Amino acid sequence: MTQAVVLFGSPGSGKGTLANLLKDYLKAPHISTGDMLREHIREGNALGVRVAATMQTGALVRDEVVDRLVERRLAEPDAQAGFILDGYPRTREQAERLCNWLDSRGIRELVIHLIVDYNIIVTRLAGRRQCPRCGTLYNMVSNPPRVEGVCDLDGQALAIRDDDRESVIRARLAAYESQSRPLIEFFREKGRRLFEIDASDRTPEALLSQVCREIGSPEAGLRAEPAVSG
Repeated sequence: MTQAVVLFGSPGSGKGTLANLLKDYLKAPHISTGDMLREHIREGNALGVRVAATMQTGALVRDEVVDRLVERRLAEPDAQAGFILDGYPRTREQAERLCNWLDSRGIRELVIHLIVDYNIIVTRLAGRRQCPRCGTLYNMVSNPPRVEGVCDLDGQALAIRDDDRESVIRARLAAYESQSRPLIEFFREKGRRLFEIDASDRTPEALLSQVCREIGSPEAGLRAEPAVSG
């Protein structure tokens, strides 16, 4: 049976880090709309040019653009047995489209909502740096590189992503609160499987432990604190 996990939470809540850990246990691809869009921007193709200005301001890319990217990615062979969605859906229209797509294929998803304090989010994102070559993310406070300002893997100088600048961070959080956060109520209303975790001060490994228990992974026996709600 296809296992679909939808990671939900504000920018900087740790969705990407959790997804990278979770994909090894589920043997399923991590599908990040943000990563896909940034790859188009790096390539400088027509789509990248169209969405670059939107992402740099912290606004959401149009539904039809993101929907098309996600549907094409989910049609690829490695996603047929399961997948982890990170950054999608972001609007009610996207959520309705995803639920219809899942239901038409008999796939029962698990929505995981990571809850993190606003001030912690701002601190995390303001301290984030990324390698422009390999894409590895660092945080100058919680996960710094071995040599300041340099990627551990390839020695490339680290950079601040355009969407991690403070003014953009606040715009991204405002967009999340107004357009994306209400989707939690949407999932509740529709009776979808929803698991919420306070991720403000949990390590990625502790979060992984809780999520694995919820989805019935063999890793369920790892030590973890109880969830906020489920």
